[in-house]
Amino acid sequence: MQKLILAFLATLVLPSAQAQPDFPATDTLSRVLDVQPMAWWGVMIADAATGEILYQHNPDRSFMPASVTKLFTTAAALEQLGPDFRYETRLYLDGTLREGLLEGDLIVRGAGDPSIGTPGPDHMALFDTWADSLAALGVKQIRGNIIGDDQIFDDPPLGADWGWDDLVYGYAAPISGLTFHENVVELTLQPTSIGSPGAMALSPMAGTLHRFVNRSETVAAGTRLREKYTRSLYDTAMIVETQVPMGRTEREFISVTHPTLFFAEVFRQHLAARGIPVHGAARDLDDFADGYVYDSLLVVARHISESLADLAAVTNKDSNNLYAEHLLRTLGVHRPVPEAASTDMGHKAALRTFAAAGLDTLRLQLADGSGLSRRNLVSPRMALALLQYMAAHPDADVRQAFSASLAVGGVDGTLEYRFPAGTAAYGKVRAKTGTIGNVSALAGYVESAGGRQYAFAIFCNHFIAPYDVIRGIQDRVVNHIARL
Repeated sequence: MQKLILAFLATLVLPSAQAQPDFPATDTLSRVLDVQPMAWWGVMIADAATGEILYQHNPDRSFMPASVTKLFTTAAALEQLGPDFRYETRLYLDGTLREGLLEGDLIVRGAGDPSIGTPGPDHMALFDTWADSLAALGVKQIRGNIIGDDQIFDDPPLGADWGWDDLVYGYAAPISGLTFHENVVELTLQPTSIGSPGAMALSPMAGTLHRFVNRSETVAAGTRLREKYTRSLYDTAMIVETQVPMGRTEREFISVTHPTLFFAEVFRQHLAARGIPVHGAARDLDDFADGYVYDSLLVVARHISESLADLAAVTNKDSNNLYAEHLLRTLGVHRPVPEAASTDMGHKAALRTFAAAGLDTLRLQLADGSGLSRRNLVSPRMALALLQYMAAHPDADVRQAFSASLAVGGVDGTLEYRFPAGTAAYGKVRAKTGTIGNVSALAGYVESAGGRQYAFAIFCNHFIAPYDVIRGIQDRVVNHIARL
């Protein structure tokens, strides 16, 4: 088996200098990909323009695609909503204003925007702008509440069949029609003295909304950092049992349990810090029997998001799960299918794009928009059909936005450290990676030395080899295409 693998890799890494390299013999490649128990492979490579198949292996078998699912989500959203689509989040005033006192509430009506307060040094910028807008109206204090309206999306905050042990981490943050800071807090642990708990800090703070129990431990320098974060089964308490060595700092994004209240509470605290105290509480509109007739309320401020083309780039380049789930539900809201909630509507609306691309939608199974679910099932042929459809899309803006959303080998996103300078595919491959337990995938486009663009999908499921071994085979295949 080892000799077979080495022989295969040699055909990819050491092409003849006398002539343009031929693609490896299909029987040799197929035998390598079928080695058990190493992996279960599905591969399809074709000319993106003509559809001529260069190689295929298990092209119609169903595979878990992991984050390659995002290609399906972003393709449907870009085609049906358009690259210039933008979210509009509104701040309303409900009450009377006398001598600087607002006798009433502020309501934030979410539009499903996943990008408000993106983690970073400027995550409070929108709240500063809104505080300025309130001050310009003469608001000096608020007697009522800060109320969050997340009702543009249906209530299930998680994708179907997400792993329970994933839910504590930021990559599995809950979905909400009103979102701030990607529905995560940044937890920092600094070592103190050996045997003592680390010094824990949270950003942004949300008062008593989230309870963290610090059972961390400072250990000797040179010891391996051991992460352990668990959420109680019986309440929302987060148990921190990480071991942090002397001389190290641990940072982790932890998902929040109630995104709408998180948004409202952080906004409430920030208004107070800006000199506008709020005497009421952070509330969720779901807690009120009656909703609002927004046409009768005063719009204090509006926030317009970046374009969908920009948000799709974050989704695919950075493999942002929250963005993908929001785009799926937004598609359901704005391109609805009758008698379905926003999550189901998103999937059903997306089928229009998949059918137009020629996919066998009866065999396509997508359970979420991000790829965290292990119930997603896609064949290499389906992925190729979608890639070819988007490469030849009649709307040039859609075509360009989709291509630009993909990570570039050796340059950015999840491919920044793959295909480095000096490899054939450096700067020439645009693709989406996918990784969950025992699943690795790569799908996208690569430009060959001859100037042709090839579409490819490489799925690997049920492997027990190290991830680096699987990715190495994927990368060598793509590099070989780039030499053609």
